[in-house]
Order: sequence, then C-alpha cells, then structure tokens
Amino acid sequence: MSTALTAEPRTSAPPTGVVVPVLAFAGIVVSLMQTLIVPLVGDLPRLLHTSAGNAAWAVTTTLLAAAVATPVMGRLGDMYGKRRMLLLSIGLLVAGSVLCGLSDTLAPMVLGRTLQGLAAGVIPLGISIMRDELPAERLGSAIALMSASLGVGGALGLPLAALLADHADWHLLFWTSAGLGLIAGVLVATLVPESSVRTGGRFDLVGALGLSVALVCLLLVISQGAAWGWTSPRTLAFGATAVVVLLVWGWWELRSRAPLVDLRTSARPQVLLTNAASVIFGFAMFAMSLVLPQLLQLPEETGHGLGRTMLYAGLVLAPSGLAMVSMAPVSARISTAAGPKVTLMVGATVVATGYGVSLVLMSSVWELALVSAIVGTGIGLSYGAMPALIMNAVPVHETAAANSLNTLMRSIGTSTSSAVTGAVLARMTVPLGDTSVPSETGFRIVMGIGCLAALVALGIAAFIPGRGRAGTTGDGPADTAAASS
Repeated sequence: MSTALTAEPRTSAPPTGVVVPVLAFAGIVVSLMQTLIVPLVGDLPRLLHTSAGNAAWAVTTTLLAAAVATPVMGRLGDMYGKRRMLLLSIGLLVAGSVLCGLSDTLAPMVLGRTLQGLAAGVIPLGISIMRDELPAERLGSAIALMSASLGVGGALGLPLAALLADHADWHLLFWTSAGLGLIAGVLVATLVPESSVRTGGRFDLVGALGLSVALVCLLLVISQGAAWGWTSPRTLAFGATAVVVLLVWGWWELRSRAPLVDLRTSARPQVLLTNAASVIFGFAMFAMSLVLPQLLQLPEETGHGLGRTMLYAGLVLAPSGLAMVSMAPVSARISTAAGPKVTLMVGATVVATGYGVSLVLMSSVWELALVSAIVGTGIGLSYGAMPALIMNAVPVHETAAANSLNTLMRSIGTSTSSAVTGAVLARMTVPLGDTSVPSETGFRIVMGIGCLAALVALGIAAFIPGRGRAGTTGDGPADTAAASS
C-alpha cells in the first residue's frame, strides 16, 4: 500500500497544557447528547405528535449516524487534518441541537438527532491530536482522560437532563447542548493546534459506503430485532445484508491502495484482540447504565424498586463519572509501570467485581451508588488503556482511523448490551396493577451477564501480546515504512 506521510509547517501554537482540558471538555459535550434525550423518551410520542414506534427513531438514528461517522471522520482526520474534522464534528452537533431545539414534530427531530450522532468522532479525533501534540510523559494520562470522557458525559448528563426536563421546557435540553457545543468549538478553534501529521492518498468512498451500509444493517438488527421479531423476514434480511456487505467490503479493503480501514494493521494481534475486548467491555459497561436507573425509579410496591425520581437516580449514578475522571492518572501510571495490557486486565477485574457486588447489594440507594462507583472505577482504568494499546501497535499516520475503529467496537458492544438487556427484562417481569415491570431476578441476571462479560474481556486481554508501555508512538518499522513510502 502506498501512503504518503506529510507534515505541514507549524505556526505558533498554544501551550499544550490547555489542549488536554479543552479536548476532554469537547468529548464530554459530545457524550452528553447520548443521555440528553433519556428523560424525554417516555413522553416523545406526545411531544412529537407521533406513535411510540416512530418516536423511537429519535434514539435509534443517533446510534446509526454515530456508527457511520466514527470510522469516516477518523480516516478524514488522518488525511485532511484532525482539528479540522473535530471542528466539523462539533459544528454538526451544534446544528443538530439547534434543529432539535426548534422541533415539535418527528421529521426535524430525527434529522437533528442524526446530525448529533455524526459528531461521535470527536473523542477518537481528540485522542489522536493528543498523540501528535503531547510529550510522551503526558500522553498516558491525557488519553485516559479523553477516553473516559465518553462515560463521564453519560454519567453526568443524566442528572443535568433530568433537572432541565423537570423544571423547564423540554426544548431547553437541546439549546443547552447547542450552547455547550458552541463553547467547545470556540475553545478548540482558539486553543487546539492543527496536527502536522497527515497521510496522503484518496478517500476510499466505496469502502466508506460499504461499511456504512453494513453497520446500519447490523445495528438495525441489534436495536430493532426484538421489536421486529428475531426470525422475522425483515430482521433476517438486514442480518444477511450486513454479512454479505461486510464480506465484500473486506475483499475491497484488502485490495484498495488507500483503504478506509487498513485490515492488515487491524489484524495485528494487539489491535485485533484489543478491539475484541472493547466490544465485550462496551457490553459490560452499558449493563449498569440500563439496570441501575430502572431499579432506582421502579415503585416500592414491586418489592425491589426504590421509588426515586429520575433526577435522584441521575445523582446516584453521578459518582461513577467522577470515578472515571479520577482514574485517568491512575490508569496512566499503571500503564507506564506495567503496560496498558495490565491496566486493561485490572480494569476488567474491577468491573467484574462491581457486578459481583451488585448480586448481593441491590436493595438500597447506597448499595447501588457503591456498585456504580466500583464499575465506574473499572471503566476509567480500562478506557484509558484501550487507546494506548491501539496506538502502540499502529503507525502514527493511522492513529485517528485506528482509534475511531476502536471507539466503534465499544459502541457495537453497548448497542448489543442494550438489546440483550431489553430482551431479558422484557421476558422476566412481575405484575404491577394493570401492567408488568422487570423482576428482581431479571435485574440480577443482567448484572450477572455483565460480570461474565467483564471476565470474558479479562480473558481476551490476557492474550494481548507484548508489554508495550503507554506513551509510545506506534511500532517503529511501521512508522518508518509509512514515512518513506
């Protein structure tokens, strides 16, 4: 494969000390949009004057757009400038938020949520900018913080969204998102330098379209399979299309001179196993986010619900976000001393422990807060290790694309977790008046699955080769070859 690595002359750049907090803030703002709509989900059919099935697309479309945008923005960032694509992503977030803020019907809301989803590439792009701009001794803690911002935004966004939804017009949620996005964009434009590392070649439009079609079909099966029926013709057709298109896409990528995703690099054991662990870990992480809010909000009459408001539930889960932030420097220190592989294994062990604790501590607010904090601690450790493992194994000019693929793997894991959790809780119910609600046994089974998934991620991580330390910048031969080709 012929790839040109270029470097643009630098102008005077802002000090690197401001780059990390600015990029982390941008990551948190983008991750907020995932939980922003949660307090509105039950009311969306009424607010948008549509059916419940149609209103669900305001959530699903964001997932689909994020899946498409993440690898594409990563590749475009490597080619045309990571800061440039970062600003474009933030601009899409602001535009989508404004459109949602003006919406009272389904069509503009779905379009706005689609634009918000297209901003999902901010976190992998931010990690890649850090690799290009920061000295090695600061890189480990910086990427750990940036990677954890995905979970931090989700944990802190729920109480903020619930507070606004309870005390103001629901449109204010999206105007707040637009304002935060605008602030993030100004900060990035003012304080974050453009990376000088570029790779040449043409953009792989065929590869981008093929991967987009495959991902949309796959995620539709995962997210809508339960509603459509897992053996329905529609589900089977989308599933078959995803498999066929992925196979053809892989054939194309292996023969392309400038592929969207370098499958030969992605097949390196360290990259392949890290991405596999990321899928499983994303699955494990998201189970907590689905179970604990429901337990906190179910009526006390069920015998296992705690009867709290959504705002209260959000505040109980907020410590998990703080745990993720506090673990960023710890994750970096472990990775520096023992390698990011060890950090990932420690994080997976902590997450498994948190879920194990939840099997016996699930009956009071403080118990659920403890479980949330333990799982958040494990997520903070692991999410800092994953980009370090990826960057230790890929050439510097493929950083954004490789990090984007890893972020996509985590997203597929969380989507699968949502589908599995929903299926389990829908089948295991107890009566409550004229309706039924998830049973305590169902919640325990989901938490047990989360524990098992974390242990599977631990097992995969154990087979990741090498003991490369955080802060390295890819393997020398690959980078040298890329620079000279």
